[in-house]
Amino acid sequence: MPASTTACPTSCRSCARTVNEDWIGRWENGRTGWHEAGGNAGLRNYWPSDIAGNRVLVPLCGKSADLLWLARRGHEVVGVELAKKAVLEFFTEHDLEYRSESGTNLDCYTAIDLPLRIFCGDYFKFDDGPFDALYDRGALVALPGHSRPKYVEHTKKLLRPRAVRLIVTLEYDQAVVQGPPFSVLPPEIRGYWDDLARVTEADDLETCPPKFRAAGLSEIQEVVWLAGPDPAVT
Repeated sequence: MPASTTACPTSCRSCARTVNEDWIGRWENGRTGWHEAGGNAGLRNYWPSDIAGNRVLVPLCGKSADLLWLARRGHEVVGVELAKKAVLEFFTEHDLEYRSESGTNLDCYTAIDLPLRIFCGDYFKFDDGPFDALYDRGALVALPGHSRPKYVEHTKKLLRPRAVRLIVTLEYDQAVVQGPPFSVLPPEIRGYWDDLARVTEADDLETCPPKFRAAGLSEIQEVVWLAGPDPAVT
């Protein structure tokens, strides 16, 4: 069964603290089986080439190589990541020079030679909008069901009207194994954005976190959703 999407009360700070501590702990202990060192094929295959505007938001970006891919296409890329270890590893592993600035809520790490910044801190305190596009490969699926509505509400506030959105989700049987990353089924994601088109899906069993296969999961689909310039539905 999918995780419940019932939102916790906004005063439930202990829930947010638990999620944040778990996320940082996973990076500190190397439990990041969802990380794709070479980047995501769905992004490369379906990212629109005619975005009106340039600013791209990448929430919970980790140390994703997709940040580089987007920046090298000329976009102004802004990632947001809670774990400082992930941010520093991103710049180190890609041999990028950067400068850092301390902020009231989030610290900012800016690449010297690319239009790329990563803000380090709580995504729900990030307010540097508006953005012309959203790329979400690891944010929505990283959050438990009770946190996802709050995430979507905050993200919508950061986007321009009719912003391009490319969102990558997973679909699998959570009775066999629980996330993160979590399964997010079509009724839920269409409840957040009813204009998203399901453009493709692919078997993700070989590249999913090892704990899924160890638990006996036999099927998992990676799904690409797109709202933008005339997405071609498959």
